[in-house]
Amino acid sequence: MDVDLRKLRYFVALAEELHFGRAAARLHIAQPVLSRQIRALEHELRAELFVRDRRSTALTGAGRQLLADAYPLLDSAEALRRRVGQAAQGRATFTIAFMPGIIVTAEARALAERHPDLSVGVVRTSWSDQVEVVRDGRADVSYVRLPVDQRGLRLRPLFSEPRVVVLPGDHRLAGRASIGLAELIEERLLQDPDAVPEWRDLPRRPTDPDPRPRAVLNSVEEKLEHVATYGGVVILPLSTATFYTRPDVVHVPVDDLRPNQVCLAWAESNRSPLVREFVDLAERRAAQSAPSASDE
Repeated sequence: MDVDLRKLRYFVALAEELHFGRAAARLHIAQPVLSRQIRALEHELRAELFVRDRRSTALTGAGRQLLADAYPLLDSAEALRRRVGQAAQGRATFTIAFMPGIIVTAEARALAERHPDLSVGVVRTSWSDQVEVVRDGRADVSYVRLPVDQRGLRLRPLFSEPRVVVLPGDHRLAGRASIGLAELIEERLLQDPDAVPEWRDLPRRPTDPDPRPRAVLNSVEEKLEHVATYGGVVILPLSTATFYTRPDVVHVPVDDLRPNQVCLAWAESNRSPLVREFVDLAERRAAQSAPSASDE
């Protein structure tokens, strides 16, 4: 049985909204059309995907499984569409994604020199989309900072670096040579706690005392602006903190934070020989840049 991608997109919209009216509006289709498509998908899969009554809509166990599997499948389909579209334009392209603080100039230049007819591009990512860009085909490879959702991806470790806390310039801890994470227990973290698992797992961490809704901050610049205005603190890799230097914030090493691991990620479905070539190139470059024992 072939899975109809259109029905699968309809299913994902409904699974995320859990409301036929909202899902239909999001898809720009009539609600009866959505209902028919979902029933048809359930018939094709021989599984009930939703439990419905007059008051609510909920996913069944089969529905939850389909939702988990649907995301990488739809991403792969979108990546395929992008790659075919690029090939149809007549010139080969290769796009490198990177997180703030990571410089990819040397690797991009080396690949371009090896393949003069190849159009090499770069795209800056954030914590929220650093792996999505390779899943949906916007980039061929992505320099990512762990932890990430590794489903549908292959990863090659490249290097690691210390993490620091960024504080207002006149913060009580700003002059310290280093601190322990527990000393920040009263502070407000301005980023997704999953990006700093050690923070999330701190014992006896108090409830956030600030009643204001937590802002959604996607860029480093936004986070630093909030730090400078006493909105909270952020934990960043050292290279990111030093790259975005500004006079009203400081960064301090945190002794008990594990180093941040940087990996190169690419989609399992992307079998381009250029990906393998770039992975090897990036790995060699990282090995050459690593400090030797005599440097330590």
